[in-house]
Amino acid sequence: MERGKETCASWIRRPENRVLVIVGQPRSGASPPSLEVFSFESKTASLSSNPLVTFAMGEEDGEPLGFAVHPSGEEIVCSTANGCKLFELFDRDLNYKLVAKDLPPLQSIGPQKCLVFSTDGSKFVTGGQDGHLRIMEWPSLKVLLDEPRAHKSFRDMDISLDSEFLVSTSTDGSARIWKISDAAPMISLARNADEKIECCRFSKDGMRPFLFCTIQKGGKVVTAVWDISTWNRIGFKRLLRKPISALSVSLDGKYLALGSNDGDICVVEVKKMDICHWSKKHHHGTAISSLEFCPSERIVISTSKGGAAITKLSVPADWKEWQIYLLLLALFLGSAVVFYLFHEHSDSFWNFPLGRNQPGRPYLRTVLHDDSQLADEQSPW
Repeated sequence: MERGKETCASWIRRPENRVLVIVGQPRSGASPPSLEVFSFESKTASLSSNPLVTFAMGEEDGEPLGFAVHPSGEEIVCSTANGCKLFELFDRDLNYKLVAKDLPPLQSIGPQKCLVFSTDGSKFVTGGQDGHLRIMEWPSLKVLLDEPRAHKSFRDMDISLDSEFLVSTSTDGSARIWKISDAAPMISLARNADEKIECCRFSKDGMRPFLFCTIQKGGKVVTAVWDISTWNRIGFKRLLRKPISALSVSLDGKYLALGSNDGDICVVEVKKMDICHWSKKHHHGTAISSLEFCPSERIVISTSKGGAAITKLSVPADWKEWQIYLLLLALFLGSAVVFYLFHEHSDSFWNFPLGRNQPGRPYLRTVLHDDSQLADEQSPW
């Protein structure tokens, strides 16, 4: 489903298990830039026709460039041409309201290419177009690291599932690993002189401690995998055989999504590293600038200069919790029925007669008789 001319978009997972979408609208004629929040209907993979709430940006802010949504779903940081703005999303009986809050350390730092919250929501990181890196505690905004020359200019960024590591890539093709608890750089990822590391995402399933990065080498593009316990590259594969502009990982870690410079979306099953969905020219040939999996469905939202689009993926649907319980109940009932039928129609082992009516000699008498006979046979006398 394609929309209008949105500049950026992101999912919001609310405490009431409801999924919303926030989009940034550019200036249109006399109308200033704005933020809009929509409800999301998973069955039709579409947004509500009218926004739940609209917030008009100030003339001094400029157009929204990107979002970072706190894991609680109640705080949203928006990057603009001048810096960052903080918004809180309130609701009373599903009547939503966006309220702007002061964000002194970030209000006038210029455009930020990358914004990301840690998985536990305790850290917030920004990477500027000027190469300036800031790592802060949340919500205190205490600065843990302020590095003006982290990169020439930021290309991409992500935080590991355990909130321990930060990976960042530069427009010059380099990539660095930072240890968040130490607020210091750890290592630069090894690469050949003709390689450019571009997009980066940590695995999310909690079982495989991997880092995925897209690498461009001449006219070839591959998706490479690093082991984060050693930071050694352990393999690569050519998936989307064209320049990649965006990378995303589903929240359960089962799928990777890649967006290309000409609007293609490719989804890969991580376990097999095979393509399981491909939408070609989804954005009419314009580069995909952001790509994000829905928190609750196999659906992605993507943006480009042409606006935002919602795509339902052609991958197997996940089991819902009630379906799992229903399957367990069916297995239990089925086992009970099989046991009953087996008991009723089995041989004499299950239906042996009881009491004095048992045929044949008593077991105890037989054993004693046999034992006494054996003793007589073995006696030397």
